[in-house]
Amino acid sequence: MMFKDIHFIKSVYDLDALPKPEYPQLILCGRSNVGKSSFINSIFNRKGLAKTSSTPGKTRSINFYNVEDTFYLVDLPGFGYAKTSIKEREKWGKLISKYILESESIHHAFHLMDSRIAPTELDVQLNSWLKRAKLNYTLIINKADKLKQSQINKTINSTLSSFPELEINVNLFLYSSTTGKWKKPMQKKITDLFL
Repeated sequence: MMFKDIHFIKSVYDLDALPKPEYPQLILCGRSNVGKSSFINSIFNRKGLAKTSSTPGKTRSINFYNVEDTFYLVDLPGFGYAKTSIKEREKWGKLISKYILESESIHHAFHLMDSRIAPTELDVQLNSWLKRAKLNYTLIINKADKLKQSQINKTINSTLSSFPELEINVNLFLYSSTTGKWKKPMQKKITDLFL
């Protein structure tokens, strides 16, 4: 993978503060605690690039990274974490849905899910936003190292039954930020999207 120059640009709490749409965007989205920050650090081989936290729902802003002056990686806030107030959760939901449905710079979306949790209502909701926005997307089953092979097969099957348009290793991938297993196919996917 050729992405050596990646750096943080800015955090945005309001859509009025978005950076200029200079480059196409790869957005990362998913429920709280699916491991988006760890995914960023792992996939680009850069420890500490994205701040990770043991507290789910910590990322409350839209975080922009410039990759090789070729595309923006955009980390959307995780949503649905129960310990935040209903008002706060609704605010995040509106921010995320508005961004997905109205941005004209999104080239592709990565929807991350936790391998140990079957697709939830929130995942279905997020998926429907991506489809309404007519976005090409890839679903990443993260933390797959936590499962045995029989459980992995079961998770893949339950994901495909929820989202039958997906195809393994085309727009459905396994991933582990901890072990780095399955990293090469995922890096190739990003390269194929932008290079």
